[in-house]
Amino acid sequence: MGAYFIRRRSRDDLYRRVLRRYVQMSTSGGVTQAIFPEGGLSLDGGLQPPKLGLLRYITDDLDLAARDVVFVPVALNYDRVLEDTVLIGAGESGTRRFEASITHVTLATLKQLWLRVTGRFHRFGYAAVSFGRPLSLRADPALAADAAALAERLLAEIARNVPVLPVPLVAHLLLEKPRRAEDLPGAFAAACTLLEGCHIHLPRADSAYAAQVGLRMLTERGIVVENGGLLAVAPEKQALAGFYARSIAHLFLARRSPEA
Repeated sequence: MGAYFIRRRSRDDLYRRVLRRYVQMSTSGGVTQAIFPEGGLSLDGGLQPPKLGLLRYITDDLDLAARDVVFVPVALNYDRVLEDTVLIGAGESGTRRFEASITHVTLATLKQLWLRVTGRFHRFGYAAVSFGRPLSLRADPALAADAAALAERLLAEIARNVPVLPVPLVAHLLLEKPRRAEDLPGAFAAACTLLEGCHIHLPRADSAYAAQVGLRMLTERGIVVENGGLLAVAPEKQALAGFYARSIAHLFLARRSPEA
C-alpha cells in the first residue's frame, strides 16, 4: 500500500475521516501495514507513550469473524542514530522541530569522506531487530474494543524485545560510574549475565570484543574520555550518552525490580 504520513496536528475533520477509512479498507483487505505505535521519533532514546489514533482506526468496526487482525511487535535498536543530536536538540527545545543546517550536514559528510581517505573510517556499529510474540485480536477480542489496552500490550512486548547492542550497553555502564579500561569487559560481561534472556547482540559472540567496539565508537565521538586512569562520559556529552543508554534502561529496571 506504500507509505503515508500522518498530519497529527491537523484538525481537519475531512482529512481524519478519509484517513480512517483508508486504514480500515486496507485492514479489511488483509494488507500488511507497518505503524509506529509511539507516533514519532524518540527525542531522548527511550520508549515513548503510545499514540492511539491509528490503532483505533484499525479496530473500529472490525469484523473479526471475517478476518483476523494479527499484530507482530518489532523492536529495533542502533549503535549509531545519524540524527541523534538533532533529536536531542528538538527535545531540549520542546518544539519537536528538527533543525539541521546545510552547513552541518555538509561538514559531517566531508568528515566521513576524509576519514575514508585517510583509512581511519569505522562503520557506524551495529543495528538489530527483534520480533515479539504475535498478538491475534481474534484470540483476544476484548483488545479490539480497548485501544489503550491494546497499545499497552504491544508496547510491553516491544520493550521486552529491544535488542541490546555494544554502544547502548557501554554507555549505560559508564553513566553508572567511571570505570578503568581493564575493568570494562568484566562489567560488560556481568551486565550480559544480568540481562540473560534478553536479545543481546554480541559481535563475534564475544562480550570482550563487543565492549571494545562500544567503547571505540563512544571515544571516537568524544562521548567518553579518559581522565586519571578512568573512563567516563564527558560532561558536555551526558545527553548524548543518555540517548543510547536509555534505549535499554528499562531492561535493567525490570531485572532489578522486586517483582523480577
